[in-house]
Amino acid sequence: MSERHTSVAGSFYPSSCDEINRYISHFNQILDDSDFEHKIDFMPKALISPHAGYVYSGFTANAAFRTAAAKVNPKRVVVIGPSHRVYLDGATISLFDEYETPCGNFEIDTEYAQKLKDKFDFLHFYEEAHKEHSTETQFPFIKKYFSDVKVIEIVYGKADYEDISKIIETVLSDDGNLLVISTDLSHFYSQERANSLDSICLNAISRLDLNTFDQGCEACGIIGVKALVKYAQKHNLNSEIIDYRTSADASGDSSSVVGYTSAIIG
Repeated sequence: MSERHTSVAGSFYPSSCDEINRYISHFNQILDDSDFEHKIDFMPKALISPHAGYVYSGFTANAAFRTAAAKVNPKRVVVIGPSHRVYLDGATISLFDEYETPCGNFEIDTEYAQKLKDKFDFLHFYEEAHKEHSTETQFPFIKKYFSDVKVIEIVYGKADYEDISKIIETVLSDDGNLLVISTDLSHFYSQERANSLDSICLNAISRLDLNTFDQGCEACGIIGVKALVKYAQKHNLNSEIIDYRTSADASGDSSSVVGYTSAIIG
């Protein structure tokens, strides 16, 4: 059995399942002790989730996964994120048999993945590009909230958001699928400047307005986010921002921050 091994366990998130569960329990205790409650009145089809170290963005990601898990029980979860390590033309889809996490492996739906690869000529399998944190950081949350699903991992590089939207169109034509789009927001601005830039992204996501992205939204996963928004516009879906914060919430340093958000579309 071939395996997509973890590449950032022990750095972006703990390499111990017990430690991961402690993080998630801590995040959920904060939610339970606060008035933070998103009872969305639509069925989630997709999440937008950040991908930094859990100490910085784990709370934001967890809030979206927990909210979605209260409403849906998918058979398959498809994760799409940007490549940070490897230059890619187009995108790559994982064709390993299993996906490793510290809390146990997932079965990769290789038959489904191969069908996607065969359908889209910009979709390849480049093994090295799957040592990617933008996607990998999502899987411990998937394991926690949707433990028995099959999974798909797609990493994109130089790609047109309209092409990625075609993948999303195919994936979400199956009601048994849940999609996760990975992105962080602005990088290394002051807290004030980050809030200003990130508000553009948040408005674009919440209003499902592609044009708003062009007003100054900065996000490393903007291709995937725009692809999802294009799909959501076409199908008259709903959107709700679940959480927004910056790294300053964890570090206390507001001089140079990274922005994070999570959202649910359905």
